[in-house]
Amino acid sequence: MNTNPDDLFSLFEPAAPTLTPLVNGVDLAALEAKVERVFGSVSIDKRRLPASKLQSRGIPGYVAEWVLESKVPGRGPLSAEDAAKVLDWAARVVPKPDEGNLIRNRLLNGEAVRILTPVQVDVVLSGKKAERVAKLPMIGEERAQIAEHLLEAHPALLQQGMWGVAQLLYIRDQGIVITEFQPMQATVSLDRWREARHEFRLEEWRALLLLTMGYNPAAYSPEAQLLVLARLLPLVQKNVHLMELAPKGTGKSYIYENISPLVRLISGGNVSPSVLFVNNQTNQPGILARYAVVVLDEVQTLKFDNPAEIVGGLKGYLANGKISRGGKHEMASDCGFVLLANITLDANQRPANEPIVVRELPVFLQETAFLDRIKGMIPGWEVPKLSPASFAEQSGLKADYFSDILLHLRQELTTDAYCARHINLGPDAYQRNQESVRALASGYMKLLFPHGEVSPADFQKYCVEPAIKLRQGVWDQLFNLDAEYRKYGRYITVERS
Repeated sequence: MNTNPDDLFSLFEPAAPTLTPLVNGVDLAALEAKVERVFGSVSIDKRRLPASKLQSRGIPGYVAEWVLESKVPGRGPLSAEDAAKVLDWAARVVPKPDEGNLIRNRLLNGEAVRILTPVQVDVVLSGKKAERVAKLPMIGEERAQIAEHLLEAHPALLQQGMWGVAQLLYIRDQGIVITEFQPMQATVSLDRWREARHEFRLEEWRALLLLTMGYNPAAYSPEAQLLVLARLLPLVQKNVHLMELAPKGTGKSYIYENISPLVRLISGGNVSPSVLFVNNQTNQPGILARYAVVVLDEVQTLKFDNPAEIVGGLKGYLANGKISRGGKHEMASDCGFVLLANITLDANQRPANEPIVVRELPVFLQETAFLDRIKGMIPGWEVPKLSPASFAEQSGLKADYFSDILLHLRQELTTDAYCARHINLGPDAYQRNQESVRALASGYMKLLFPHGEVSPADFQKYCVEPAIKLRQGVWDQLFNLDAEYRKYGRYITVERS
């Protein structure tokens, strides 16, 4: 057989490299290696969380990830052996809903019992009696005692409460007592966070944020990614209040359920003024005073006690950050407030009630004076519905670490000042529009450019324009519902400097 020398030579040529397809400009495999190199021990393979089945036991994602890294640290899919180890630990330490009496019986028999649970401590001053009462919702216990040194070591137990492993004893004449408490802990440094940002291109950083939230960035267009990231704005920006209207299945509440113990999600049940603002009988501050973000999910299904008082109190709070009830107990708060609601779409996947997309909200939440105080509306109908491909399949950052970073960014005021200098809607603009766009743009900048290095073009494209889109959603409702707002013009625009 005759052989062409050129053919023989080609046998020794190196094979052409296989090109990894880019997803929205990102090589996800290379990104995973970079995340693990830059962030090390605060990164985690997001595939391990759903495989652990811990969330099926009522454990939020930020706690479940802490458990995984504590008990079976590692990378790659969770092995059957590690999954069994985690589930065995959970069987011993994580109570099921029907195991409260079993645990009380073990305590009565003199056993020390360790459980994973949130712990919230109230100080009750009633007449001559004063006591510290610990609530352990995982076993339905409302009146446990707690050692004083634990409150000194963990003051957050007296505020919004903490998740951790509590050791319980039954002591005659005292009842159930928490004798030891191991909280979740994450050490954060904003300087280190800013340094890390320099290691990533913008597209990579945006993908990392999505992965850390638990989403697969490949499942979302760049525009949809910015809408999903908007769900984080109330965490990085004080007093940012949002509304997201969407069909079922877009994952509106997913991040709020799994991001931080300082986010309180209310889904179902009664919402009363004493829950939101202050209990005038006990003087106990409500959740708007004790959490960083309060989320009302599926507001159509919630039962509101005294809607007029709730809307009146919310209008005051959303406008000036002051909580009061009946003129008593006035206090300041920087808590963000988020409303989530399902709406009906038409055949074109647009809101069926367009242009008045708030028509399916409870009537008292459609009041324009209330809507005006909402800084932005996320158009959830533009976000793809969740599917198996929507969830993260590689390394992101641990949720407890990430949420602490976000909450630390709230104190970063130079970004707010930058946005105030560079965003001007013009001399005739409606003031709340200007305030809202500046606040939302500042939030986007903290998320995407925490190192403060942003070109004018990128600031406009990734901070200002998304902020205008969110506020325009609110403005569209005001403009269509009330002629008073029409003197300011139909569209929100920014003056070019």
